Amino acid sequence: MSVQLDTIDWRILKELQSSGRITNVTLAHRVGLSSPACLRRVRALEEAGLISGYSVLLDEPGLGFSLTAYVMVGLYSQSETELHAFENLILGWPMVREAYMLSGEHDFILKCVAEDLGTFQDFILNELTSATNVESVKTFLTIRRVKREPGVPIAVAPR
Repeated sequence: MSVQLDTIDWRILKELQSSGRITNVTLAHRVGLSSPACLRRVRALEEAGLISGYSVLLDEPGLGFSLTAYVMVGLYSQSETELHAFENLILGWPMVREAYMLSGEHDFILKCVAEDLGTFQDFILNELTSATNVESVKTFLTIRRVKREPGVPIAVAPR
C-alpha cells in the first residue's frame, strides 16, 4: 500500500465501514476533525482507492432469498485462458454474490443466494455443471448466519 494512513484515517475508515450512511458532520465529530477537514480526508481516501464504494446490507430472507449456499468448483484445466473464461461466466451469474479463486483441492468457491432450493438446483444443473471446463461441484447449504461483518478488522478504536 503506497498511501500512508494516520490514526485519524483509520478512525474514518472504521466509522464508514460500520455505517456508510453516517453524515460528514457526525463522522467529523467522532474522529475529532472539523467537517471540511474530514470531508477532504474522505475524498483523499476515495481517490486513493481505499474506499471503493458504498453499499447497503440487505435482509436476504426478508426479501424472499431464503437460501445461501457455498459451492466448491474444480476445473479440468487451470490454464489462464480457462480460468479467465470461467471468471467471465461467474460475472454473468446474478445468483453468485461472491467468488474467489482458491489454492488447493478446489479452484473456486462461490457464495450463492437464491430464492429457494429449486432455484438453486436449477442453477447448479443448468448453468454451473454444464459450463465448459467444470470438472467437479460440491455444494454446502447454510443453516443460519452466525456473523456478518464485511470489510477488514480495523483495530483502531474511535474517540
